[in-house]
Amino acid sequence: MSQDQETTRKLSEVEHIKAASNYLRGNVAKELAEPTETFSKESVQILKHHGMYQQEDRDRRGKKGPDGKPLSKAYSLMLRVKTPGGQLTCDQFLAELEIADKWAGGTMRITNRQDIQFHWVLKGNVREVIRRINEVQLTTFGACGDVERNVMCCPAPLNTDPVQLANQQLAVRLSNHLLPRTRAYHEIWLTDLETGEKTDCTEVPDSGEAEPLYGRTYLPRKFKTAIARLEDNCVDVYTNDMGFVSIREGDRLLGYNVLVGGGLGVTPSDKDTFPRLADRLTFVKPEEVIGIAEAVIKFQRDFGNREDRKRARLKYVVADWGIERVREKVAEYFGRPLALPLEVEVTGFDDHIGWHEQGDGRWFYGLNVENGRVIDRPDMRLKTALWEVCRRLRPGVRLTPHQSVIFTDIQPADRATLESILRDHGVPLHDEISEVLRWSMSCVALPTCGLAVTESERVLPGIIDQLEGEIAAIGLQKEQFTVRMTGCPNGCGRPYNADIGLVGRTKNKYTIYLGGRLVGDRLGVPYLELVPLEQIVPTLVPVLQLFREYRADGETVGDFCHRVGVDWIREKLGHSKTASPEETAVLEE
Repeated sequence: MSQDQETTRKLSEVEHIKAASNYLRGNVAKELAEPTETFSKESVQILKHHGMYQQEDRDRRGKKGPDGKPLSKAYSLMLRVKTPGGQLTCDQFLAELEIADKWAGGTMRITNRQDIQFHWVLKGNVREVIRRINEVQLTTFGACGDVERNVMCCPAPLNTDPVQLANQQLAVRLSNHLLPRTRAYHEIWLTDLETGEKTDCTEVPDSGEAEPLYGRTYLPRKFKTAIARLEDNCVDVYTNDMGFVSIREGDRLLGYNVLVGGGLGVTPSDKDTFPRLADRLTFVKPEEVIGIAEAVIKFQRDFGNREDRKRARLKYVVADWGIERVREKVAEYFGRPLALPLEVEVTGFDDHIGWHEQGDGRWFYGLNVENGRVIDRPDMRLKTALWEVCRRLRPGVRLTPHQSVIFTDIQPADRATLESILRDHGVPLHDEISEVLRWSMSCVALPTCGLAVTESERVLPGIIDQLEGEIAAIGLQKEQFTVRMTGCPNGCGRPYNADIGLVGRTKNKYTIYLGGRLVGDRLGVPYLELVPLEQIVPTLVPVLQLFREYRADGETVGDFCHRVGVDWIREKLGHSKTASPEETAVLEE
């Protein structure tokens, strides 16, 4: 289906906004100059492609001030910075920490897609923040919106592994190649309004008005890509719209299995939405990766659902068409028949926490950052510690898909110094945290996310604290399993393929999923609906006790739940998945 045929379809409101935006310009520049704290509904949709969401402080909803009047909504912007493969220089990371202090409420967040997010940025400051980001050769452009998002890749600096290095270089190449070509971003954010002089920035070539890849309405929905190794799926490659799994023969890169159709977002009110893991599409040689990426994106551009954004992701086209039909159509865009994929799957998952040799005489250190939140608190001054490590040791910096930080290129003599800096600021080292904390992860949720129906980031630490004691009492403190939590069913914390997934369904109530696993290649299934927050740990402890009693040799928590099934677990524990009529009514809302 060509771009011209869009006019014959009943397009969603967002599609009309994109079409009328003049390649992502709209009225953003005009509204930016107005002395208001918000952008219009139309501009909010366009701004997503520039890397930001307009948000409000949801803690203020329904509350009144000392004068008895309702509190204002306190609008602000969330800005997301793209870092392909999670790779930053020391100076870039220091600049991001500076932005957090000056314009983002003293905090920033590392996402599970290896981005950096700033919350609480006021409209009047956003232009200055974007300029500062671009001054250190980073960008927010395309970090959100209906385009290719940040391209993920294993961040470990394995400097003597040519396949790992090739993958990391590919992440940058793909990210740059798949950026939109419009000049709107530079005109709005990087042009001096008085002199007309443009900031020198080279990440997007000036190719005029045309968008040869995306067209005037871009993609039907966001598009996510990741690159994995067979032995390490730390990027959760199966949850992406498009994935590349490197296939090697010794130190030689043979090529990539290409995956399509992954995605975890769910709309509870729409029974036709569901989480899905990607299918194998084809095998390509290294030199064919850019071509196949373009072919897949063009296929989604032309056949993705532009009428219903709830079913607009590539996963629904793959689910509806079947992989064979998708393969035939993508081949038309690629220009020749596609080879069949190799019959291989990922086998491991490494979070890269702790000390590791790089292979060049230097070391890297993976520091767990709970839920990705970089902030100074009275008992743990994490942000200051990160600043001090960068200032004194000048390491490279990598962001992991598990929301943590890697410091690279550490000389052997500096290992003790790095650990001393962390301890001096109250930051626990890798061997001072529990396994359940190490493998936990959450989305942001309240108070900033407009989609959240309940808490996630702010309550998961308390759940983990409770679990630590219970797990130790059971004798499972050395077990590695993922606990992931989200404040709504959209799945940003990737709960659906975790050993244990906690999915917010309504205020302070969650659906518990069981049966995914650390390696990320299997979805869990719903175990219990609408579990109150305070009952999550008491509900999970008997499950873990069953695991300890009935597990097979070498079996993980997720593998055990998958093998015995949630029906068996419910029967053993006397639970019923079925919600009451009142609870069912809540779920349907």
